[in-house]
Amino acid sequence: MAEIISGKEVSAAKREELKKRVKALSDKGISTGLAVIIVGNNSASRVYVNNKKKGCEEIGVTSFEFALPEETTGEELISLINKLNNDSRVDGILCQLPLPKHIDEKAVLNSIDPAKDVDAFHPVNVGHIMIGDFTFLPCTPAGIMEMFRYYNIPVSGKKCVVVGRSNIVGKPMAMLLLKENGTVEICHSRTASLKEECLTADILVAAVGIPKFVTADMVKDGAVVIDVGINRDEDGKLCGDVDFAAVEPKASYITPVPGGVGPMTITMLLENTVRSAESKELLK
Repeated sequence: MAEIISGKEVSAAKREELKKRVKALSDKGISTGLAVIIVGNNSASRVYVNNKKKGCEEIGVTSFEFALPEETTGEELISLINKLNNDSRVDGILCQLPLPKHIDEKAVLNSIDPAKDVDAFHPVNVGHIMIGDFTFLPCTPAGIMEMFRYYNIPVSGKKCVVVGRSNIVGKPMAMLLLKENGTVEICHSRTASLKEECLTADILVAAVGIPKFVTADMVKDGAVVIDVGINRDEDGKLCGDVDFAAVEPKASYITPVPGGVGPMTITMLLENTVRSAESKELLK
């Protein structure tokens, strides 16, 4: 039976560390602030934004929320971001996605100062990740690497298969595993013999957004299985991209859904924000 990787436990430990770092900055007169922008009335986005605010409160970071109406134009949104880029109280800027369809998402994300891009979506930060010289990391892949460290799961020399090639998870996940000397393969919907490729994995990361996509016959005995998916099954119950009940007996370690990767994402957003504030201390 697999050991369950608890994102809640890792997240709690990380937040305790972040509290100490925020206090150390405060003791030197350096504030830490995160600006979160939400446009429109997407209920899921509202839940995420509220959770980010709670996370900020927990570790002592000032949260600035900007709730804009659905009809906000791209120009108005970028104008706000430019003001926040120049606001010394703000160390991180996060624009909650998805944006309304009439707004150019790419233009908005590109307008965020890379030094305050705590989601690590700006092309400058993406480039830094590619060459392994980064300040910020995308929050979900960074959270997974934090879990590996916490549970002393080695990556070096391991065959790592990432199923999914999104810019937010799949691609940066592959880069982080490669930086830790994993031998990495990215699989996707066009991959021939996907099952056979997955069976070679010592570490299997599923990030496809399809309920219970990864089945037991796709997992090697003793593999580490990381489930990034958040889906609803046929009964409306929360589940991941991995068929947990079937895969768990074969794996050595596995993340549950919920309670696995999910709790780490906001925690690593806070890590990026604190890191940005710490850079102000270096400039003093």
